[in-house]
Amino acid sequence: MKLRVAVVYGGRSGEHEISLRSAESIIAALDAARYQVERFFIGQDGRWSPRPILPEPGANAGIDVVFPVLHGTFGEDGTVQGLFELADLPYVGAGVLGSAAAMDKEVAKRLCRERGLPVVEYLVQRRGALDPAAVERRFEYPVFVKPANLGSSLGITKAHNRGDLERALNLAARYDRKVLIERAIAGRELECSVLGNENPRASHPCEILPSREFYDYEDKYLLGASRFLLPAPLTAGQSSEVRRLAVECALAVECAGMARVDFLLESASGRVYINEINTIPGFTSISMYPKMWEYSGISYPQLVDELIRLALERHAETAATRYSKE
Repeated sequence: MKLRVAVVYGGRSGEHEISLRSAESIIAALDAARYQVERFFIGQDGRWSPRPILPEPGANAGIDVVFPVLHGTFGEDGTVQGLFELADLPYVGAGVLGSAAAMDKEVAKRLCRERGLPVVEYLVQRRGALDPAAVERRFEYPVFVKPANLGSSLGITKAHNRGDLERALNLAARYDRKVLIERAIAGRELECSVLGNENPRASHPCEILPSREFYDYEDKYLLGASRFLLPAPLTAGQSSEVRRLAVECALAVECAGMARVDFLLESASGRVYINEINTIPGFTSISMYPKMWEYSGISYPQLVDELIRLALERHAETAATRYSKE
């Protein structure tokens, strides 16, 4: 009997179109002899088609496992994962806590720092209490200003002076009530893929060569001018450290299944810093998450198979948990 896989895609975030492309790649990679695909499309208005997944155990006949391909807000932040938990359905990727913690860049940094992992110095300000002077007392220019909860580098600005900073704070505050300000790192941008539940492993890392000042939304999705080096030209020690930190970061935020961890390698100090973690990374045929695993010996179809296996494994382990006194 074929395993019935519900692919949930689309969604309300600014990454809707990327989700569509990722979903089609995943569906094409699912072996038709082993899997029966059920499509669940979520429009940009939040409406489900052809029907929604219901938040009740046993109410979703025809689904054995869910493969969410929802990037960003309302898909990668724990909200839809909560729906799957209520429905008692196995699903690919991190749970509610891991998804929410990874989505909030400041919370993820706190968890990493508590575990002794290197993160760039930062401060947080709130919408309605933005204070450029406080930023200048803490950091020299340039600084990066980001919404704490948003994907694909939306709302991120590199500020070089007070005017830039004021505009950047206001822009970020449009996207989130919490704004993250970081010391700018002059160096290289690296990525590393993680795969697994309790004992995850890391791929060979890659390096991003942006065509702009940093790897922003336009560079990621519109310009097509950035380049990637796979494997990243690192020493054996540097590569080993990136892979170690990728696994440690995934564990720190209680991730499961898959994640892509982004790094900054500072030129002046040679230090590697964890930048952020993505729990549902881009999954098109040319996305770096599957590309890094392909280089590391796991083909795209094998990767999809493994993620489904990990989802079923995690759900089976969760089934042993008691929720009330017997």
